[in-house]
Amino acid sequence: MLLAEDLLLLMYDDESGKPLTGNPGLDYALAGAVLIELTMLGKVDVAGAGEAVKKDRLIVRDGTPTGDPLLDARLALLTDREGAKPKNVLDKVSKKLRGELLARLSEKGVLQAEKDKVLGLFPVTRWPANDATHELQVRAGLESALKLGTQPDDRTAALIALLHALNVVPKVVADSVDKKALKRRAKEIAESAWAADAVRQAVQAVQAALTAAIVVSASAGASSGS
Repeated sequence: MLLAEDLLLLMYDDESGKPLTGNPGLDYALAGAVLIELTMLGKVDVAGAGEAVKKDRLIVRDGTPTGDPLLDARLALLTDREGAKPKNVLDKVSKKLRGELLARLSEKGVLQAEKDKVLGLFPVTRWPANDATHELQVRAGLESALKLGTQPDDRTAALIALLHALNVVPKVVADSVDKKALKRRAKEIAESAWAADAVRQAVQAVQAALTAAIVVSASAGASSGS
């Protein structure tokens, strides 16, 4: 499973098939998961001083295909945008991404697509769980790190950092009594030296983009309501 697939499973309620949070945060987080995956694979990086692009800008280390169509399409996109700020590519990376991920998970038999209508008029698709085996394994890793204090592996730590950036950790680990402690532990993991500098910088870029997106969305909502 891709990191973005794991994140999507965590962000959709298994019974209702509805997302736990809305746009643009979720779509940006999924795009960030793809960026982090490509960073972990050594495909993209955040440039240091004296490189071909400005420091802290996106640089492609290896443009050869990964063998995964979804990742390879985004890698080609990032190759065309080398030198951009990581947070500024998430909008492009997120285009149609959620739909592709939902379709993949449905094809794998992990989710099922259920057609419905809101108010009996507007068609929607719900995505309840069909086979939660993999998701339960992912959740077990999260709960071990967040509740028991074990050291997470890089992928689990990346998921926690993304969930922390979305401010949904208590929603995902719902049976925790002490939500403040849960948030503190997630923040601690997100800010710790749990991975190589490039991966952590990618996570930081995602967090910055999510914060900016949420602020812009909130401002737009306030303007439309006034």
